[in-house]
Amino acid sequence: MIKLGELRHDWTKEELLEIYNKPLLELIYEAATVHRSWHQPDEIQISTLLSVKTGGCPEDCSYCGQAARYHTNIKVQSLLPTDTVLQHAKKAKERGASRFCMAAAWREVRDNRDFDRIIDMVKGVNEMGLEVCCTLGMLTEDQAKRLQEAGLYAYNHNIDTSEEYYNSIISTRQFNSRMNTIQNVRKAGLSICSGGIIGLGETPEDRMGMLRTLANMEKHPDSVPINALARVKGTPLENLPKVDTWDMVRMVATARIAMPASMVRLSAGRIEMSEIEQAWCFMAGANSIFTGERETLLVTPNPGVTEDMEMLQNLGLRPMVSKKTAACSNN
Repeated sequence: MIKLGELRHDWTKEELLEIYNKPLLELIYEAATVHRSWHQPDEIQISTLLSVKTGGCPEDCSYCGQAARYHTNIKVQSLLPTDTVLQHAKKAKERGASRFCMAAAWREVRDNRDFDRIIDMVKGVNEMGLEVCCTLGMLTEDQAKRLQEAGLYAYNHNIDTSEEYYNSIISTRQFNSRMNTIQNVRKAGLSICSGGIIGLGETPEDRMGMLRTLANMEKHPDSVPINALARVKGTPLENLPKVDTWDMVRMVATARIAMPASMVRLSAGRIEMSEIEQAWCFMAGANSIFTGERETLLVTPNPGVTEDMEMLQNLGLRPMVSKKTAACSNN
């Protein structure tokens, strides 16, 4: 029998499927119960995401409009100036963000001038009192340590889907490459942000395989983004159907039950969800979102800051203040 709210690292795919397939309202109730025993139910972590280098990636991820081999409407943008990035971070903090995430469309981090500039960006954002997060592709343990020493708080590296389905989506790298980077991040003492995408043509078994990989890590990821496929014109997956809202709710609820202490982040796909649909996800245990200026986010837009703040107010929710921000405020 599954004991709700227990911190476990030995989940089976069958157990997770049993949770995922429960009658919907029962599942939401159980996930909400777990959520309330581990988290403040009226707090939502606000993270702002900025693409600091866009497009031109050599990978062939079937869902991604930033892959150089696909003909999309995404404009290639070289690494932004450090001052520009710091201005965006300052604005994000003023608008209530407690975490600032910088994304670069690289396959892997290289030890060059661009990485030196990323280090400067991390230092600058860290000095503002924000939690700094980066997603830069694969990196070595030494590179992860450099980022940590510069003040990086978290590193995002999604596993995307199950190990079994992975090669159907990406052929330019192996699933183990993802896991190796996560290990390097963990060894450097950084917080891990890792989740996946649904709507790639995978089965419920694949979805639970992905969650099982995350939930059976020695330490659960501190943050677990649940993404719905953003169908980008020009990519191989552009004609797949929109992800059903209740599938998103089921994924959020199952992730919450399997990883009770983690932040569960409602990520890509939110732009296509109504306020009511997002409210169901919050009820099911999501307690983090990406927000920001539409034009400065990644290539798949999210709702803007004003809309999100109105939604939180309508739902009786409030932006979470990170311990880091609180400490800076008290000094």
